[in-house]
Amino acid sequence: MSLYQPIVAKDAPSTAQRIAAIPDDMAMLRAAVELTRDISVAKRGLYWPDMLISAALGYAGIAGAILLGNPWAALASAAVAVLALYRALLFIHELTHIHRTALPGFRFAWNVLVGIPMLTPSFMYEGVHTLHHARTRYGTAEDPEYLPLALMKPWSLPVFALVALLLPIGLLIRSAILVPLGVVIPPLRKLVWERASALSINPDFRRRPPEGAFARMVFWQELGVTVWSWLLLASTLWLGWRPLLIALAVVSATAVFNQVRTLVAHLWVNEGEAMTVTAQYLDSVNVPPPGIWAELWAPVGLRYHALHHLLPSLPYHALPTAHRRLSAQLGTGSTYDRANYPGLFPLLARLAKSTMRMR
Repeated sequence: MSLYQPIVAKDAPSTAQRIAAIPDDMAMLRAAVELTRDISVAKRGLYWPDMLISAALGYAGIAGAILLGNPWAALASAAVAVLALYRALLFIHELTHIHRTALPGFRFAWNVLVGIPMLTPSFMYEGVHTLHHARTRYGTAEDPEYLPLALMKPWSLPVFALVALLLPIGLLIRSAILVPLGVVIPPLRKLVWERASALSINPDFRRRPPEGAFARMVFWQELGVTVWSWLLLASTLWLGWRPLLIALAVVSATAVFNQVRTLVAHLWVNEGEAMTVTAQYLDSVNVPPPGIWAELWAPVGLRYHALHHLLPSLPYHALPTAHRRLSAQLGTGSTYDRANYPGLFPLLARLAKSTMRMR
């Protein structure tokens, strides 16, 4: 049985067809470019301390969760670890968009300090996420980051969120066993690359083989996660399983947190139609101030996800300024204003209500 189906009469245009027919709002697109030219440069004075402090707090939180004797203190420390590592990990999103020469050394440092220790090196997103922004791929079967979640069955949403609990186990098996075995078993290597080497949610997505300089980067990052995964497993011989299991639990909670955010990153109503840039924008979500909680569940600029789809290369620290300028220029009731929503729970309720029609 299919997880989703059209929610309109047979002869009526589907929701996706209606959205795909939305013409581009050229005034909004021009304003987005013209009002942000002076804030388009990534600032190393913000990227570096933000990433480094987030990573440091995250690892300190894991250490506290392992070492603190008081259960409540350990739990609080674990909560800090989840939020901090979540923020540190989401810099992988910035790495896919900033110019390779914009922040010298940042990609390498992020991989050494965050990507490899968390078994999610940057190649898992680089060359993948940009497909999600491609004009003719967004929301189609070739988009690795899109599923018509609003058109699926009600039970699909909790399954989608909770399957992330298994992510750290899957990453550990991938890095410690499957990648090294793939060196001597080419069909397995091909399978792992195509099906288990991308941070994607589309089960039909198949990744193309890496080439050139990117292939060399993949080799070194794969070597790094393989060696690190072996060290993690070897640590149980003298530390026991408790530290590793606590660390994996923290990563699981982080993955679920990110999966819940993914549920409200878009409206998820496209059924495979090609969409205009404006239609893609309206299928995406901004959760702007005055609410402050979005900075916790959608950090590193992801509370402005719709705006990001208008200006993918704009640095995360520039998005609040860009939002204020566009809101002031285009006004309430504009196309730009229609992608702004009040918060996480209203968006989850909207999505759940949509799936209830699929029973």
